[in-house]
Amino acid sequence: MRLLKVATCNLNQWAMDFDTNLRNIKESISTAKNAGAVIRIGPELEITGYGCEDHFVEQDTVTHAWECLKDILSGDLTEGILCSIGMPIIHESVRYNCQVFCFNRKILMIRPKMSLANDGNYREFRWFSAWTFKDQLVDFHLPNCISEALEQDSAPFGYGYIQFLDLAIAAETCEELFTINAPRIGLALNGVEVFVNASGSHHQLRKLNFRIDAMKNATLFCGGVYMYSNQQGCDGGRLYYDGCSCVVVNGDVVVQGSQFSLQDVEVLIAQVDLDAVASYRGSISSYREQASHKTNISFVKVPYKLCQSFNLNMFPSPAVKIKYHCPEEEIAFGPSCWLWDYLRRSGASGFLLPLSGGADSSSVAAIVGSMCQLVIKDIANGDECVKADAIRIGQYKNGEFPTDSKEFAKRIFYTVYMGTENSSEATSDRAKMLANEIGSWHLNVHIDTVISSLLTLFQTLTGKRPRYKVDGGSYAENIGLQNIQARIRMVLAFMLASLMPWVQNKSGFFLVLGCSNVDEALRGYLTKYDCSSADINPIGSVSKQDLRKFLRWAAIHLGYPSLAQIEAAPPTAELEPIRSDYSQLDEVDMGMTYEELSLYGRMRKILRFGPVSMFQNLCHEWCGRLTPSEVASKVKHFFKYYSINRHKMTVLTPSYHAESYSPEDNRFDLRQFLYNSRWPYQFRKMDELAHELEGSNLEKLD
Repeated sequence: MRLLKVATCNLNQWAMDFDTNLRNIKESISTAKNAGAVIRIGPELEITGYGCEDHFVEQDTVTHAWECLKDILSGDLTEGILCSIGMPIIHESVRYNCQVFCFNRKILMIRPKMSLANDGNYREFRWFSAWTFKDQLVDFHLPNCISEALEQDSAPFGYGYIQFLDLAIAAETCEELFTINAPRIGLALNGVEVFVNASGSHHQLRKLNFRIDAMKNATLFCGGVYMYSNQQGCDGGRLYYDGCSCVVVNGDVVVQGSQFSLQDVEVLIAQVDLDAVASYRGSISSYREQASHKTNISFVKVPYKLCQSFNLNMFPSPAVKIKYHCPEEEIAFGPSCWLWDYLRRSGASGFLLPLSGGADSSSVAAIVGSMCQLVIKDIANGDECVKADAIRIGQYKNGEFPTDSKEFAKRIFYTVYMGTENSSEATSDRAKMLANEIGSWHLNVHIDTVISSLLTLFQTLTGKRPRYKVDGGSYAENIGLQNIQARIRMVLAFMLASLMPWVQNKSGFFLVLGCSNVDEALRGYLTKYDCSSADINPIGSVSKQDLRKFLRWAAIHLGYPSLAQIEAAPPTAELEPIRSDYSQLDEVDMGMTYEELSLYGRMRKILRFGPVSMFQNLCHEWCGRLTPSEVASKVKHFFKYYSINRHKMTVLTPSYHAESYSPEDNRFDLRQFLYNSRWPYQFRKMDELAHELEGSNLEKLD
């Protein structure tokens, strides 16, 4: 037997914070060595952090990365352990995203990324070039500071593998796992048994199984050991990297890391039998046939053994059952961890949330409550880093530290119900009940006097006083009166967030949390610069349907029973007067249900349908329920309001990315914000098709 002990890790890196990143890398290597591992893999671009974006084009970023690598190699960290370390490197004036293989204080090989991620949230071609030369390893001259410190002038650079005396190892990087002509295919045919993948993969609801299946299939068809390392946490933007580093052997997962965690460093150890890989490959006749006609790939020889022989004290790690979180758990834990990273790194002292008692703001409150529970759990489990952050943020003194989530929430979480004459007692009571269950410092404020003052000022300026629709007012008056309420709430929220700590003799400021969901953003069913305008928003790309499921789940599993009552209430903005014969409802205001809106969003973004394609597909989807003309009317209604409200996406509060149909303008959904909202060509085409379809149906009936 050739037994090999390997280590992969989740690291919570922070873009451009070289001290934090270097400390995490060193800790992970030390932990791996202490466990007896001889191979260690870390996340993609782990020295700089993955989300540096345009900082990657600064020479300083690359220089600092080399300085950090020099620090790692100058000590004995890499003695007896092969480490793959991710960083940007400039070769012949071209910048590459690289994995650097280090062993015994030397650089064995530098592997540049060959397939860059350049869709959705990713823009790697903006900063890097893909390495396209597959026929050779070239000589890379190391920077002077490195070569002098290591007494090494150059290192092999390019596509290839490392051949030890007892095993062959090679790299893939993130996106290369998912490509059709993946590098591992040729490498496996050349006898490479161990693959390391440094990744920067973000969380998205229901996405993890796709990633795990890709690794299982990669080793199921080619055989081999696949070591996957991912970043975990918020490194400075909208994405949460969800860890779940793992080791897969011949199609079986033998170790899996956490998907959501507050830890900065999590190291996973696995023991694998490389003879099992050889046996597995040898049993596949098609593998043997293709390997006998392979194209040779360049490699680097290393006269060193990494494996151990048969040993009763060392046995291969067995297959484990893969842990998948349900979507409700993903909503609870992903944004919670993201909020904790943002809070502890921003310098803020806590959060403030305008809590209306509705589904959206209550979901955000529950997520903050979940965050507090995670913090207390990790402190109880002995995480000193989480404990130190909690003491600092909660401003504990005299050796005290948080031991109860409700007590901790009271220190770091304000909720405020901002009622008007249009607000109901039911929503006020629900907000208060939830605040009590979570433990937040709750305020109940009535803002009618401020609204009245503004309306009086307007009347003084214009001689007119606007009325609500139910009182005979026009559409413009009705919208204007609703917007006044919403925008006053935003101003009050930010004032409270900056001054309430001062009122309570605390230092710092509170971050304002937004609570608009992905469906409302898509439809534009929110006021520009209202109380959904905030510092950050943990549910900004979660659908209303998923949020309602989350509320039912959280009522039980997070211990906030009032959420069940909140979920059962019909969604309403409560911005218009309540009358015996009229009550404002979101779905009536929007002219569509949340279920329909979610379907439109998935078709528009995920399936890439324009108005005509959406109409055609919905004719099939709703066949027998609606006529083609009725389908056309619904599609027109959606695209009209999507286009006239698209400008709101340009000022949307930065939101946790969780859904693949997010309309978020700044990173994910790059489209214009000035449309011809009449869509004359597309709508005319839909009418023609509807007329043809209905005429055809009439002929069949005749």
